Amino acid sequence: MSIVTSLTRMWLTRSVKPFRFHKEYDRVLPFGDCENLGLYVHIPFCRQLCGFCPYCKEVYDPERCTRYLDALIQEIHTVGGQLPGKKQATSLYFGGGTPALAAGRLREVIGALEEHFVITQGIGAELHPDNVTVPVLQALREAGVTKISIGVQSFQEKYQSLLGRAPVDRRALADALAAVPFEAVSMDFIFALPGQTFEDLRGDLDAAFHSGANHVAIYPFIDFTFTSSAVPAMGKREKRLLLDRITRWCLDRGYARNSIWTFSNEKEASYSSMTRDSFLGFGCSAATLLRDQFKINTFSVEEYCGRVDSGALPTALTLRFTPRQRMVYYLFWTAYSTRVDAEAFRHFFGIPLKKMYGLELALAKHLGLVTERDGVYEMTLKGAFYYHYYENFYTLAYIDKMWGLLRKEAFPEGMEL
Repeated sequence: MSIVTSLTRMWLTRSVKPFRFHKEYDRVLPFGDCENLGLYVHIPFCRQLCGFCPYCKEVYDPERCTRYLDALIQEIHTVGGQLPGKKQATSLYFGGGTPALAAGRLREVIGALEEHFVITQGIGAELHPDNVTVPVLQALREAGVTKISIGVQSFQEKYQSLLGRAPVDRRALADALAAVPFEAVSMDFIFALPGQTFEDLRGDLDAAFHSGANHVAIYPFIDFTFTSSAVPAMGKREKRLLLDRITRWCLDRGYARNSIWTFSNEKEASYSSMTRDSFLGFGCSAATLLRDQFKINTFSVEEYCGRVDSGALPTALTLRFTPRQRMVYYLFWTAYSTRVDAEAFRHFFGIPLKKMYGLELALAKHLGLVTERDGVYEMTLKGAFYYHYYENFYTLAYIDKMWGLLRKEAFPEGMEL
């Protein structure tokens, strides 16, 4: 797998130079000129830890959570206070972990962010199904949250058992969502589980829309090396057939495709923190993407709090992009939306897309991976599958290695990808 990603990286960057991350951080982050800036906040606490989940998390402890939130607010002011006035941000997303465990203080965290940023496209928060109760939803609404994403994974007991999750009470879920409405209600599902059929997945999506969702995300199961999951992966051919069938089923029903794995039954409903030209991340494991660099915070709650208390930023690793590396990163994550706009690329980099990647785009069209209209390249079903297939290589070669290292060392000396 590393050979595939390495060869692709060398071809697209026109260089054998790897992505080199170093143990360094800037005391001042140059985000003042960033357009389409997103905000992300990580809350790493859960009532119980799911073996299949790769994200930075630990078992909830009230005192530890309180200390963490104090440090989080301090980090927000340290970064946000670097610019005079307020910076416009497209959106704010809370991920985890289980952000609802901090519902009582989210208003305080959002208030700290609003001292420095004007958020124009809403505030989202991830929820465990157990958190979908009227009191919790009301607390989130009162804090300013306008969108929620519920990590259902599957409504079916055979897969809930496989994933180590308790059954979801669909009636209670639907009643709570009906009582406290949100602009977007997304539900997450895992696909490519062993033995999973089109009927299984279709049943989950039908149940989601009937339970109050107006947006669904169908994420592929990925077997990270550092998780405790023993779930076997589905074969390539089965996975493609399943993804193609569920995609066609959604499109035949008029659902809008918002990204590779997301669909909505209302045109304006959306939930994604990923497709941003740049973003600032706050909290443990949160990443920051700027015009010329990528940063990721330490995964250690203790070290995070200590670094922030000292007045420094909690950055664990920093990558300084070459121009070509930044273009590859931009294209990879922009393509997650299933389309790449040549004019948007030119606006961001000041150079035409075809001048940099004309050969690759022509080849992609010839192979039936994309179509082009008025300078916008859009993925076909075939292209979407192969994006997913390559993303699996990328995840295991890059993200798995980075997150695996950061789980062992709070501030590693560096790494190459």
